[in-house]
Amino acid sequence: MKPHVLVNVASSLDGKISDETRKQLRISCKEDLQRVDELRAEADAIMVGIGTILADNPKLNVKSKELRDKRLLEGKTENPIKVVVDSKCRIPEDAEVFNGKVIVAVSKLADLSRVEKISKKAEVVVFGEEKVDLKALLEDLYNKGVRKLMVEGGGTLISSLLKEGFVDEIFIYYAPIIIGGAKSPTICDGSSFSAPLKVEIVSVERLGEGLLLHLRVLS
Repeated sequence: MKPHVLVNVASSLDGKISDETRKQLRISCKEDLQRVDELRAEADAIMVGIGTILADNPKLNVKSKELRDKRLLEGKTENPIKVVVDSKCRIPEDAEVFNGKVIVAVSKLADLSRVEKISKKAEVVVFGEEKVDLKALLEDLYNKGVRKLMVEGGGTLISSLLKEGFVDEIFIYYAPIIIGGAKSPTICDGSSFSAPLKVEIVSVERLGEGLLLHLRVLS
């Protein structure tokens, strides 16, 4: 068993989520940021890859006090569990994400001294030989009570989840900008799929300055 997996990402019109420096860029408008906060508040856990942590250093918390209070009234924690996929355990000890319950998923390739240090900050789980075994990780999250998992990037993690058939739905906010760059990270990085992945367009709507696309992945 696995949680319901929802991918949310903000992109330029040419499918880029950052530029070639991989620095954090402001892509979402205020309306989209509010929508993302609402999605976070509804999730049991939020997952990101180590690249997102190193580039953006996000907190991955629910920003709205009203939404946090609502979670508490529902018997939940203020913020969802935060899950970092980090095969080699490269996450900095002072990462902003270490606030609340955090799970860092590593592979057996991870340096044991790094694992020991991060274990003082978060729960470290080991799945897979050289890369994190995503199937095992999702099963573990389900067993921990996670029923709705929100994935916020980056492109490599999204690609891996899509390739293995673990994604149920996708939200893409397209900002009215073009970033360019052959080496700029995209919504779905990594090697191409053996066959194009088919999705169903659930809705397309104007949101603030851009467009919000809601997709359902077809099995």
